[in-house]
Amino acid sequence: MFAHPTIHFKRLFTILFLVLTPLTSHSTSTASAQEINIRVDATLQQFRTHVMGGDTFLQSTKAVLVFPGVIKAGVGVSGEYGEGALRIDGQTRDFYSTAAASIGFQLGVQSKSIVLVFMSDEALQDFHNSTGWKAGVDGSVALIEWGAAQDINTIDIKNPIVGFVFNNKGLMYNPTLEGSKLTKISR
Repeated sequence: MFAHPTIHFKRLFTILFLVLTPLTSHSTSTASAQEINIRVDATLQQFRTHVMGGDTFLQSTKAVLVFPGVIKAGVGVSGEYGEGALRIDGQTRDFYSTAAASIGFQLGVQSKSIVLVFMSDEALQDFHNSTGWKAGVDGSVALIEWGAAQDINTIDIKNPIVGFVFNNKGLMYNPTLEGSKLTKISR
């Protein structure tokens, strides 16, 4: 009557593979360093537009990791994937991918952009030296929420890594990055 738990795991893995394969194969085969940098520039411009005081805020940080156009797709089981760039002093230092999977009621495809800001040298060094950094495990990311009319520079941010998530309508509230794995890639 009841299927063995291994069978459920195999089905789950197969569904996850089918969801993630088109996302990862398309992104990694088509996005060049130049294309990623163009998308990162556009996302940073969106950040400056939607976050009051965003330009000044970015100048006071140690580094920024930007993932433009992270695609999430699923039917029950979902996966997400995106590629981005780590910028230090306005210059791209490395390229990264982000990937995550989740189980629950989900149907469809959505796109979001993620901006992770490193506020301390130690947090940046720990991230940069990792071979596969997982949000919530290897480091905590505080997703910032505040009043839309409030300048970000008036917030006393104590967290070493803060994150902002956007969709086509602007900043998203109550998103999560827990479990997202960030891995350095070659471009």
